[in-house]
This record gives sequence, C-alpha cells and structure tokens, in this order.
Amino acid sequence: MKLVEDNRISLDDPVERHLRRWQLPASQFDNSQVTIRRLLSHTAGLNDGLGFADYEPGAQLPSLEESLTSPRASSGDEVSFAVKNLPGDQFTYSGGSYLILELLVEEVTGMTFAAYMQATFFAPLDMNRSGYSFIGEIENNAGSYDRDGEPAVLYKYASNAATAFSTSTADLSKFVMAQLPENQSNAILSQSTITNMRQPHGKTFGADIWGLGTILYAPTDSGDFLFGHDGGNDPAINSTARINPDNGDAIIVLETGHLSLATNIGSQWVLWQTGIPDVLDSDSVIKSMLLSLSIGLLLTLLASIYAGFRHSRHK
Repeated sequence: MKLVEDNRISLDDPVERHLRRWQLPASQFDNSQVTIRRLLSHTAGLNDGLGFADYEPGAQLPSLEESLTSPRASSGDEVSFAVKNLPGDQFTYSGGSYLILELLVEEVTGMTFAAYMQATFFAPLDMNRSGYSFIGEIENNAGSYDRDGEPAVLYKYASNAATAFSTSTADLSKFVMAQLPENQSNAILSQSTITNMRQPHGKTFGADIWGLGTILYAPTDSGDFLFGHDGGNDPAINSTARINPDNGDAIIVLETGHLSLATNIGSQWVLWQTGIPDVLDSDSVIKSMLLSLSIGLLLTLLASIYAGFRHSRHK
C-alpha cells in the first residue's frame, strides 16, 4: 500500500508486470488477472492454503525464488504456487500470495524486503525490536513453548512477509497507533489508504471477511469494520492485533504455549466491542448455538411433559 501511495505500482496491475526473477507457471486461467489487489485479498485464484514450514536453527534457508518454485508446507503436503481457480471469483486463503508480494516489493524497490520494511516502517516508527532476523539470535526473546508448556525449539522461516516477522508488544502498539486518525502526524500511510484497506474484497458464505491485507473481524456501529490480523506458528505460537476504528481501541496479544489463546482472547474482545462474534470465532458461535438449541429443546421437552401430565390429571 505504501508503494501504491508512492505511485510505484497500482493495485490493479497484473503482478507479473513487475516480476523478473520468478513468474507464475502457466495454467488454464489467465495469469494477467492475478493482480496486486487480488493477492492482497486472497482472491487471486491461488489455493495453496499454505502455512510455511519450520526450519531448524542451523538450517540454510532457501532463497525467495527457491521457496516460490518449491514451497515447503507446515502440513508436509506437496503444494505449488499456481492459479487453480478463476482470479477474482472467490476467497481462498493463500500464504503463497504473500510470498509473491514479498518478491514484488523487492523487484520494485531494488531492496530486500527486510531492508525496505526497516527503512520505511520500523525505523520511522521507532520500532527497535521488530524485524525478520532469526528470533533465536535476538537478545531477551520470549522463547518458544509447546502446547504442554514445555520449552521448544525456536525455528527459522523462509517467508518473511507471511511468517517470519518478530516483534514486541511495545513495538506493535506503535504500529497499531500509527493507523489511528488521531495519530496521523506519526503515520506512514494516509488515513484514506488505511480506510481503503478495510474495504471488503474477500467473502465467505456471503460475509465480508477480508480487505487489502486485513482481516475484517466484525462490522462496527458506524458501518466500518473492526480490523487487524492474527497469526500462528509451530509448535504453539499465536498472536493477534485488532483495531476498532470507531473508538480507537485496540488489543494486542502475543503468546506461546497455546495454539489459539491470543485468537480466543481477541475474539472475546471483538464480541465486547461490537456485540457480534468475529469471523475467527466460528467454534464459539457453533457452541453457543448448540447451547441455545439444547436449552430450547430441553424447555420444549419439559413443557411437553408438563402438558401431558396436566392432561392426564384432567382426564
């Protein structure tokens, strides 16, 4: 979005127009319809569903081009980055889309993705504990824990844009606050661009769930969306950062040792802020519906028994 503001790219450019080091493989669909806008919103037709795999601390990471050609999935399944659905037709989560966008940034700027982010976002916002270096080499890191709370290996990741970002709550609060209207003097992006990022692009079952790089958790009273992003890595790392543009409230949770604690807390916060369950809290919605249904069935059963008892006494 910063490159769009700087008039270096357009959201509706075919991404291949800017790529030289790697190209999408040919498919039955028109690759020129894979636009930057569609990659940002997971509507470009890639269906890799990728969570990127871990690498041991001593491993040599593949290059960006190698990862694009032979991606390694956390599931262990064989995956590839190719257009397998009609671009623009539907929302399908694709970690590969963000690996392609990482390459786009490097191709357009002539800088590594990490260097561009440092110069353009982290340094101006005084985010001194943020970047894409291996977290095991960062002083005073929080470590990693498995779902039983036992110490675990700190992994490396081959995709910076999709997976390898590390930060602190203090730094992430600076990033969040720079997106609020009252802090525009400290902003990297204009408020109109940030608002544009909340325009719905991806839908599931008719519900708006994704903008341009942002999850749209729930609608707000003003007709806007509570927005942000969650993330997760192995063995049990979970994070969330969510913003309510109506009132400037936000929540940040970074945790390890539980698969979904940050997301669970974030979902409760969204419910408190809006009165609406968020798009990532479907399990809670189902459970609450089952509870209501069970209570309703129980009351119906008791009413039927009582009515039957009254009828028997009357006879």
